[in-house]
Amino acid sequence: MSRIGNKAITIPAGVEVTIAAGNEVTVKGPKGTLTRQFNSNLSISIEGNVLTVARPNEEKHTKQLHGTTRALIFNMIEGVSKGYEKTLQLVGIGFRAAVGANKLTLNVGYSHPVVIEFDKDLEVTCPSVTEIVVKGIDKQRVGELSANIRAVRKPEPYKGKGICYKGEKIRRKEGKTSAK
Repeated sequence: MSRIGNKAITIPAGVEVTIAAGNEVTVKGPKGTLTRQFNSNLSISIEGNVLTVARPNEEKHTKQLHGTTRALIFNMIEGVSKGYEKTLQLVGIGFRAAVGANKLTLNVGYSHPVVIEFDKDLEVTCPSVTEIVVKGIDKQRVGELSANIRAVRKPEPYKGKGICYKGEKIRRKEGKTSAK
C-alpha cells in the first residue's frame, strides 16, 4: 500500500496543471513551466483544485510507480510556485567562488581554477566569496548541480576543508598521535 501515492495534491492559486494524452503533465506557475511524461498505466485526474494519482492493479512495479509519480508531480507544483534553493559553503583558507556569465569559477586548493557551466534556467549566486546559492524550479536539476559543485572538493574528515551544504555536519576523525 503506497501511503504517499494515495495522498491528494492540493493545487495552489496561481498554478495551472494540464494533463495531455499519454499522461504528459504540464505545470504552469508564477516562476515558470515544467513538463514531464509519466507512465500511461497510472491514471492522473484533476477535480477542482485537487489532483489524484490512481493505480489500476496491485502489481509490485505499479505500486512503485504510484508513489514516485505522485511525488514528482508534487515537486513540479512546489517548484513553479515557490522554487527550490540549495546553499553550499566553502571551508578552507583561500577557497573562493565567483559567478560569471553562466559559469561558476571555484578556487579550492587546486593548481588551477575549476569552471562549472550551468544552464540559464538555473540561478547561481555568490552572496559572499565562500557561499554559493543555487536556485531553480526543477528540484532534480538544482540538486544535481549542487552535487556536482560539491563533488569538486568533498569535505575531508581530518581538517573539515572542502565544499559542503549549509548545515551539513562533517564527521571528523582524530589524526595520528605520537605513541611515546
